[in-house]
Amino acid sequence: MSGAPRRRLRLDIEGVVQGVGFRPFVHRLASQQQLAGWVTNTPGGVLIEVEGNAAALEAFLQALETRRPPHSRIDRLARRWLAPLAAPAGAPREEQREMLGEEPDVFRILPAAPASGPHPDSACGPDPTSALTGLVPADLAPCGACRAELRDPRNRRYGYAFNSCAHCGPRYSLLRALPFERAHTTLAGFELCAACHREFHDPGDRRFHAQTIGCPACGPQLRWRQRDAGGIGSDGGPGAAALAAAAAALQRDQVVALQGVGGFQLLVRAASAAAVAVLRRRKGRPEQPFAVLVPHLAWVRRHCQVSAAEARLLVGPAAPIVLLRRRAAPLADGVAPHTPWLGVMLPASPLHALLLEAVGEPLVATSGNRSGEPLGFSEADGLDLLTDLADGLLSHNRPIANPVDDGVAQVVAGAVMVLRQARGTAPTAITLPDPAPPPAAMPRQADVLLAMGGQVKSAIAISQGRRALLGPHLGDLGTLAGERRLTGSLLSWLERQQLRPSRLAVDLHPGYSAHRLGRELAEAWGGLPVLAVQHHHAHLLACLAEHGLQLPATGVAWDGAGFGPDGLLWGGECLRLEPPRAGAALGFTHLARLRPFPLPGGERALREPRRAALGLLVAAFGADSQAHTPPATRAAFGDGEQQLLERLMETGLKAPLCTSMGRLFDALASLLGLVQRCSFEGQGALRLQAAAQAALDAPEPQGWPAYRLPICAAAPAAAASGVAAPWLLDWHPLLTSVLDDLARGRPVPSIALAFHRALAALLVELAQRLQLHRLLLSGGCFQNRLLLELTVTALAAAGVEAVWPQRVPCNDGGLALGQLLALAWSACEEGTEPGVQAPLLAL
Repeated sequence: MSGAPRRRLRLDIEGVVQGVGFRPFVHRLASQQQLAGWVTNTPGGVLIEVEGNAAALEAFLQALETRRPPHSRIDRLARRWLAPLAAPAGAPREEQREMLGEEPDVFRILPAAPASGPHPDSACGPDPTSALTGLVPADLAPCGACRAELRDPRNRRYGYAFNSCAHCGPRYSLLRALPFERAHTTLAGFELCAACHREFHDPGDRRFHAQTIGCPACGPQLRWRQRDAGGIGSDGGPGAAALAAAAAALQRDQVVALQGVGGFQLLVRAASAAAVAVLRRRKGRPEQPFAVLVPHLAWVRRHCQVSAAEARLLVGPAAPIVLLRRRAAPLADGVAPHTPWLGVMLPASPLHALLLEAVGEPLVATSGNRSGEPLGFSEADGLDLLTDLADGLLSHNRPIANPVDDGVAQVVAGAVMVLRQARGTAPTAITLPDPAPPPAAMPRQADVLLAMGGQVKSAIAISQGRRALLGPHLGDLGTLAGERRLTGSLLSWLERQQLRPSRLAVDLHPGYSAHRLGRELAEAWGGLPVLAVQHHHAHLLACLAEHGLQLPATGVAWDGAGFGPDGLLWGGECLRLEPPRAGAALGFTHLARLRPFPLPGGERALREPRRAALGLLVAAFGADSQAHTPPATRAAFGDGEQQLLERLMETGLKAPLCTSMGRLFDALASLLGLVQRCSFEGQGALRLQAAAQAALDAPEPQGWPAYRLPICAAAPAAAASGVAAPWLLDWHPLLTSVLDDLARGRPVPSIALAFHRALAALLVELAQRLQLHRLLLSGGCFQNRLLLELTVTALAAAGVEAVWPQRVPCNDGGLALGQLLALAWSACEEGTEPGVQAPLLAL
């Protein structure tokens, strides 16, 4: 080292810096600059102490950001200059080593730092900012180097199903505690062989300090079991033999349960109509589209329309299911019926790649569970699948600590839009924006906030200070197993992060399992305060949080249904999100809503578009509704059934009023004869979208009118209390036009497209009436790519910026983040957030 004065620098780094090769990168960088010191993982991130001359330290700091590993992210870097561990000039090296406590020109990777206090090798005292804010790394698809090794017969990892390195492989799914160290994962019981040990400790090897390292001699192994007439049959052998047995079973059109990265998947040949039909029958999933696992991007380009952004998403480290426009493909019709889109994913692990290669063709890959139940992931779950759903089970002996499903995403208006936060992207870190001005009592830095999410597409979120973590998709909470999954995941998160909540947020709906469980946990933890957050307010706050925006802000939340404080089922709302007020929870002003209509049968109407259509017709035409009922909807009711439901609506019995845009989509799908009863959530809207897309792709028929939903003042009775009611987005003229066009023979796809365009035009008119320059768009209806793109384009033409969720799901999978922001920005301790009625606005 040169004779220039030595300086010592301590760096405390937060972000995605564990499990992504960050420490090996720091080691190589410091060694190149001839710097001494060390790096270690901490519960909050990475801690570095580095010593050398000023020029080398400056170069080191610059390279930390510009040359960091591709999957890493630095959110916070705190610097602290320390006195150098100086030794007398010219002293013998042995004396320098003894005085410094380290080699004068050597940089080391140290064991993980303790959860509190200074590292034993630190040159200073405890770091006051060492809160437990460490980010759990997401699971990463195989990198190019590991894929190449799989296919190289000369490599000792040739054909090894669990190949990984410092830059790829399982992370979140096998992590039991922070920091991210092998001893804290489910690989702790796999002792490294001599060859892997050498690689792990060799600074020149790409597996230097790769925590998930392994090989056929020392790593996890495959196991094959199959079902026969007598039950679970004999073991099919380990390793390559197990893989070959699974491939042979798939080629015989059998259903195989595969233990993947974060849980079990059910696989069949995608080209086999018989195998797909068997899978649908056993799983209880009659029509919902399946995703397809394909070998490479070339297959995708041949059989789907793929933009550059979609291609990058497919081959990226998250490897999600990507929704693409399909071309003719060698797939059974039952894979994705009644839709022009196809969910496609590339191999998310070496095991998937090897199995695809052995089978030689694409596979249907769906979650390993019965419909409505949580994802199976344990050995017991695998045997349960083999008993009832699968013919064979390909599993392994690397336990899954945190079950995580496959992620789902699409590209809309040139931007990636996550629809299911799961493998590859979860957990997701969001920095909560500071309110301006701040409320009287903001949470302290040490306060831990917990949000419980919704009833479907369940996900939790936790925060400490401004750092929020949104957890992965957990499934629906309609079963006891679903509730147990939510509770188990929540407790695992808190234990892993070493956090204890101080306040909780739940959805306003008292019937949601997440609402009840949140209150039960709050009581069990000593009576913690609980804030109930209105569903659509949370949707828009999640969008606000993701984009780091400030209040006030205005947005529309369109979805299937959410509990409204006025007793209606909301779902077609325009809200202005208000700044925090002293002594109160965060509130909103209700500016506009869809005109209410009844849902005969209540909850049953959420799965039967024919009921939503009947409610719409009765609300529009009263006693004359039957005369206006089109043939497709009339035929969906049995003898006397329509009359019975109409009498229910007359009495108001089991016919709640809704303002739901999702139910309006359902009603249109029924009236147009697209679907009358749904077997999965959103089926009516998906059919309507598919019909509209068909019209957009074909020459448009001329002479048919556009549709319109006028913006009207509420009826005088609605404002009898003296408080103005929100504007009504009136679907009645649209309904009349649709029925007239049906009677005149307008093609169904043309009507569906005109409906989508009318909604986009409605949002432009609403933004102009409210004199907005920016409009938030959230809620499950905006998963509809056609609706979102039409809206974004129309708003842009009118000079209005559209802001929609991209990293966070716009559906109920993002609710917890919005609940968390409401809790963080609310000055009050407990209660229900106030919903403010609309002021009088000129129409």
